[in-house]
Amino acid sequence: MENFTYAHNDTSSGERKTPTARFNVPALDEKIRSLRQSAFSRGIPTADDETLNFLITLLSAVQPENILELGSAIGISGSVMLNVCSNAHLTSIEREEGFFREASENFSALALSERVTQILGDAGEIIKTLEGGFDFIFLDCAKVQYVKYLPRLKQILKRGGILLADDVLLYGWLTGETPVPKKRKMLARHVYEYVDAVTHDNELTTTIINAGDGLALSVKK
Repeated sequence: MENFTYAHNDTSSGERKTPTARFNVPALDEKIRSLRQSAFSRGIPTADDETLNFLITLLSAVQPENILELGSAIGISGSVMLNVCSNAHLTSIEREEGFFREASENFSALALSERVTQILGDAGEIIKTLEGGFDFIFLDCAKVQYVKYLPRLKQILKRGGILLADDVLLYGWLTGETPVPKKRKMLARHVYEYVDAVTHDNELTTTIINAGDGLALSVKK
């Protein structure tokens, strides 16, 4: 693995926005839009506009049938994925019981419950028990665990399947747009290790996308 260095500049402050963010606004079902606004107002983590719009566009093209989501929060991104992929089944893992229960209520309210398998618990332990055969995996849980989960995620991903990891540019920290806060250097290092791993993995073809807080799109060869 290459030596990890942090590039700094002083050109950005506050929330990171890409130049194209204002164009990439997702078209959402009104019920999902309302649930998403509620999540934002309560400070609950959910994908930003640009990330969600990319996810919708990608899924519209590939139409996976067996989706795995690591980090469901209250079910917004999972609901969006199921809306886009009408023939898909979603397996969604969440470790926070409060989020898990609210996601269950939201899936039910959106009439999606029959197409979802929700699992409460630690993603690292749960993925060891899954049989695999997923053609799309959305990785959006604890960022420090991404690189640790990668070997198993490759095993349960179908050949030609997509692994999409969210937040890999971390507010511009990994691109040098903003300095890495001292207390977040270990987090940044772990995410860098994931990016380095997927971009140098002979079993994957990967591109890093400057949308939202960064996406790593990997296809299993």
